[in-house]
Amino acid sequence: MSARLDEMDRKILAELQQDASQSLDEIARKVNSSKTPVWNRIRRMKEAGVITRTTALLDAEALGLEACFFVLIRTSEHEAEWQRKFLKALQERPEVMEAHRLAGDIDYILKVRVRNARAYDTFYQALISEVRIYNVTALLSMEEIKSTTVLPV
Repeated sequence: MSARLDEMDRKILAELQQDASQSLDEIARKVNSSKTPVWNRIRRMKEAGVITRTTALLDAEALGLEACFFVLIRTSEHEAEWQRKFLKALQERPEVMEAHRLAGDIDYILKVRVRNARAYDTFYQALISEVRIYNVTALLSMEEIKSTTVLPV
C-alpha cells in the first residue's frame, strides 16, 4: 500500500533525494516552509516507511570497482531449501549490488560490481561451489548510460 503524500511531502522527498546532508533550514527554505513542519513531515515519512534510511553514495570506479556484470541465472531447483541457501549466498556477497527474481525463462538477475574479470570469476566460482545452478550467463556492462537512486515522487 502506498503512503499518502501531498505536494509538500513530495518537494521534501525530492530535496532529500538530491542531497540528504542538507540542513533542515536549507530544505525548509527550498520548499517554502519552516524548519519544524519540515522536520515533522520527515519524521512522519520515516515512521511510515517512505524514508527507509539515509546513506552516502560512493563512486565505484573511484574505489577500483571498474567492472559491472549483469548475471542471468537459470536454475532447475525450486525447493525452499535451495532458495534459502541461494538467498543466503547472495546476502553474504558484498559484490552483489542487486538481485531480482524474474518471470520468464531467466529465474534471477544479479548486478555484480568487481575490480575486473578475474574478480568476477572468483565470485562466480564461490557462488557455484555453494549453490547448484543450472545455467549462468554473465554480461559485462561496457558503459553505464544512466544510474540513479532518485525515485520519481
